[in-house]
Amino acid sequence: MRVGIPREVFPEECRVAGTPRTVKRLCQAGFEVWVERGAGDCAGHADAAYAEAGATIIDDVEQVWGESDIVLKVRPPQMHPALGTHEADLIREGACLIGFVWPAQNGEVVEKLRVRNVSTIGMDCVPRITRAQSVDALSAMANAAGYRAVVEAVYNYPRFLTGQVTAAGSIPPAKVLVIGAGVAGLAAIGTAKGLGATVRGFDTRAAALEQIQSMGAEPIILEFEEDAEGGGGYAKQMSDAFLEAERKLFALQAMEVDIIITTALIPGKEAPKLLTAGMVESMREGSVIVDLAAAQGGNCTLTEPGKVINHKGVSIVGYTDLPSRMALQASWLYATTLVHMIEEMGGADNFQIDMDNEVVRGSLVTHE
Repeated sequence: MRVGIPREVFPEECRVAGTPRTVKRLCQAGFEVWVERGAGDCAGHADAAYAEAGATIIDDVEQVWGESDIVLKVRPPQMHPALGTHEADLIREGACLIGFVWPAQNGEVVEKLRVRNVSTIGMDCVPRITRAQSVDALSAMANAAGYRAVVEAVYNYPRFLTGQVTAAGSIPPAKVLVIGAGVAGLAAIGTAKGLGATVRGFDTRAAALEQIQSMGAEPIILEFEEDAEGGGGYAKQMSDAFLEAERKLFALQAMEVDIIITTALIPGKEAPKLLTAGMVESMREGSVIVDLAAAQGGNCTLTEPGKVINHKGVSIVGYTDLPSRMALQASWLYATTLVHMIEEMGGADNFQIDMDNEVVRGSLVTHE
């Protein structure tokens, strides 16, 4: 069977769905692998490295899409700027596409794939079960995003993160508040703590408080009784009264901390607004907010997706491509989950859509 890895065409996307290490694994497993020329350039992987790993470098992207049995992608198929053709129209009928799909936001793309009898595996649809941990691409990317959020915060923060004793006197460590203790939030807590900051963490789910403590952070507790557990370990949409109580808590925290990292998301809905303009203006000059929910509307009312703005002395980072900003590492993490998914589906010898396999069945978006 042939696996095709095209170059990502989404603007400023630097990740790639296969690295030389994962390509080598696929070749050793019995697959023929085609990689579009330049597919890994932005992630730091030269064509020669892919060729050395066993791949064939292909110049014609239409050939990669049209003659592969399995196509691996990062972003959902979209209009190819150089060809003027939608990527979903390039894939061979009856082939298999594995990548992030986000079907709720990409209905037209899903329909194009369905019409072409493509078996589409959405890596964003992987069920939240223990058996699926090795194919959990969302958690892998959230981990990278949480780490990178702290890097961006430090870059924009004009003071030391760790405490210092200098000739001019003692400098206290920065105070960091992380809102949301999912994978991204816990990664941010661990990174900020490792860099010497004093870290606080908040989550609506009671079960997350112990995780915050285990990372060495101080859990911030809201005295308001409401069950926050949603399906699959996610937080659910909270009541207006709860959100108002949250905002009062964050208003107090904003006056005390130097850096706020927000990660609050509700599946299928716009991100909850947790930080108001008034809270931002109450922070001291030089403070930083990194909004990991920027792509879903942002947790801060002032966030501008894709940009860093300064509002009355406070920097607000609204980047929507944090994993892509560390593309070499993120590509390997993501590509490895794709290899695991292919293995879950039977590998080169018995590749199939097994509807009795709950991991495959739960991830399936379209099928012939």
